Amino acid sequence: MQTEYFQANRERFLEGLKAFLRIPSVSTLPEHKADVRQAAEFVREELAAMGMHGARLIEAQGRHPLVYAQWLEAPGKPTLLVYGHYDVQPVEPVEEWKSPPFEPTIRGEDIFARGACDDKGQTYLILKALEGYLKTAGRLPVNVRVLIEGEEEVGGEHIEEYVEAHAEELRADAALICDTEMFAPGLPTICVGLRGIVYGELEVRGARTDLHSGQYGGAAPNPLQAMAHILAQLKDREGRIRIPGFLDDVRPPSQLEQQAWARLPFDEAEYLEKEIGAPALVGPAEIQVLERVWAQPTVEVHGIRGGFIGEGAKTVIPARALAKLSMRLVPDQSADRAAEQLRSAVAAACPPGVVAEYRVISAAPPSLIDPSGTFIQAAAMALEKSFGRETVFIRSGGSIPIVGLFERHLGIGSVLMGFGLPDDNLHAPNEKFHLPNFYAGIEAVAGYLEVLGS
Repeated sequence: MQTEYFQANRERFLEGLKAFLRIPSVSTLPEHKADVRQAAEFVREELAAMGMHGARLIEAQGRHPLVYAQWLEAPGKPTLLVYGHYDVQPVEPVEEWKSPPFEPTIRGEDIFARGACDDKGQTYLILKALEGYLKTAGRLPVNVRVLIEGEEEVGGEHIEEYVEAHAEELRADAALICDTEMFAPGLPTICVGLRGIVYGELEVRGARTDLHSGQYGGAAPNPLQAMAHILAQLKDREGRIRIPGFLDDVRPPSQLEQQAWARLPFDEAEYLEKEIGAPALVGPAEIQVLERVWAQPTVEVHGIRGGFIGEGAKTVIPARALAKLSMRLVPDQSADRAAEQLRSAVAAACPPGVVAEYRVISAAPPSLIDPSGTFIQAAAMALEKSFGRETVFIRSGGSIPIVGLFERHLGIGSVLMGFGLPDDNLHAPNEKFHLPNFYAGIEAVAGYLEVLGS
């Protein structure tokens, strides 16, 4: 019955997705505050219209709204906490987009727009799966709570505060999150491991004010050059991390997991050409690529600013330089310990004449889930039925802080059933979502609910 409903409503689902994607809900930019709220209202209205109970916005001063709804009329059945996010990343550099980032455009079998895959498209397919049951059977096979946030791309402080304070009200047996990717087209995939993250700013300060390089060059410290020296000390030319003690706590993947990864359809040359697009890969050559991006920690520089970068010339020695810097963490690394190790390495590398300070903006622990659990295995069955192939288990190099939050405050694991593809350009120009995955994802989530309910 649900399958017929899904097939009959494909065009309506697509138009609804387009309407969702047109909302420029960029959570990090204050000028888009009203747009972020509009996206929250869009989700609330969808939940109310399909028949979920108590659909509402959860407000907090200075925060973007959470959206909550529930359906708890399946006594004796499991309770699933559905999570997603409606906020998106900025679109810059906008000139690299082939079509406007907030005007969804279909080319071939892909829909291009900011948020198409991360995470509006994947959140929306869950809503449509719920709708299919409520509109045909009038009920869901299991109990469901829905919690959708608008700050995932900026640290998720509102949802962290809410979950910690309302753990009893959010009680569930497992969480369902569609915010990851399939390993390859047509290959059903469940992610069982996520890297944690520490994200912050490294500030280097020198003189009280900018100085004339002719008058003071050779005597005054230069924070930009000092920044370059400090950053160069954190990793060697091959990409090996040189922070003392940083790698001591890394738990290597099991032999069984490494053997499973070796069977995946992975071509390093194709990965370099199609996904990376650089002359060569970096990192320790003795560690396989998948292990490097899934089970090894990182230190990455995301941006540097300071001094004069406008057109023309201005011979100035800047008083200050700033770098955005993150570390991805793996089991059993601690965010607090990693931050202190980085601070110690920065202090040791800091040249004379400047002061360097690393400030943490956000952090989340790594996560590793047992793939043999009931909720994971039920998801694997549903995916196999929808895609006609055996489900594979992978890790992700990315971080989804909510997974650790649910583990810590609710005591539940998360099922990471993703439908993105490796080339979906998340956080980059020309983000896309493969529409066959959108439709198959709706049926797979509906099938998961059915398996759990039985």
